[in-house]
Amino acid sequence: MITYEWLYWLAGAFFAGWAVLSLRDGRIGNSAFWGVLAASFFLGSHLSDFANGVLVLALVAIAGTGAIKRSAPATTTPEERSDYSARLGNRLFAPALIVPVTAVAGTLLYNYTPLEQTGLFEARRETLILFGIGVLLALAAGMAWLRPPLLAPAEEGRRLIDSIGWAAILPQMLAALGAVFALAGVGDIIGGLAGGVIPQGSIFLTVVVFALGMALFTIIMGNAFAAFPVMAAAIGIPLLVETYGGNPAVIGAVGMLAGFCGTLLTPMAANFNIVPAALLELKDQNAVIRQQIGTAIPLLLCNIVIIYVGAFLLWN
Repeated sequence: MITYEWLYWLAGAFFAGWAVLSLRDGRIGNSAFWGVLAASFFLGSHLSDFANGVLVLALVAIAGTGAIKRSAPATTTPEERSDYSARLGNRLFAPALIVPVTAVAGTLLYNYTPLEQTGLFEARRETLILFGIGVLLALAAGMAWLRPPLLAPAEEGRRLIDSIGWAAILPQMLAALGAVFALAGVGDIIGGLAGGVIPQGSIFLTVVVFALGMALFTIIMGNAFAAFPVMAAAIGIPLLVETYGGNPAVIGAVGMLAGFCGTLLTPMAANFNIVPAALLELKDQNAVIRQQIGTAIPLLLCNIVIIYVGAFLLWN
């Protein structure tokens, strides 16, 4: 059976490769950071909580000292890239389409045919596993079609990951922080405060507080995945689902979308909002956020309406 663990090994292999290439170029800080991250993916499931915490502290120490630098490894030449662009045009995007097609079509094929009886994939992990398989198929197709230098994919990946730096793992770190907050009882505290403010029986106002809370906590923490455990424990599950009988699928899915509206508004979501501004060398580091305000706020209002209508009016 192909399990979720295989995806960790695949990701760890990429990070380990970048660590080796960085070491070869004498970029010790980059090599150490990606090497520690590779160890986390390879061994994290088998290490104690304390050992995993040590790995996280090592990542923070390396990033905090500014040891991660941008790299510019040689891959294809500018002339070769221009030639590919002129000859192939938009067809260059074809390998990238293999990834979503494999994930979606593969999931449907696996779940709605006798293939499911084979038990090839870990239950409820099929889409993620097929996504990883799609990445490998896209890589193989691109190599066979374009025939770049053998190390070009690894070097291009390293160039991009070094440009993003430590912010590449910010979503993972913040999601873990959200789980820590939930275990620490932050959601219960917020739920108690919300219960004292929201009038009894006011479903719409509860939906508003839930959606606004998702957006606000995402703005503070930089990631909707970090905000969700807190707001779900505070309002989503005890009030919207258990007390008022709302549709949990709608509340969960659209609640995340409300959190994503907060992602569009915060510099804490550095990998989404600050890194692009830096890579594009914009004078205003908040330029991306400013452009997204006009989308985020109306979309948040729409999400409030969708939760109220879809989870309550149409559900009940």
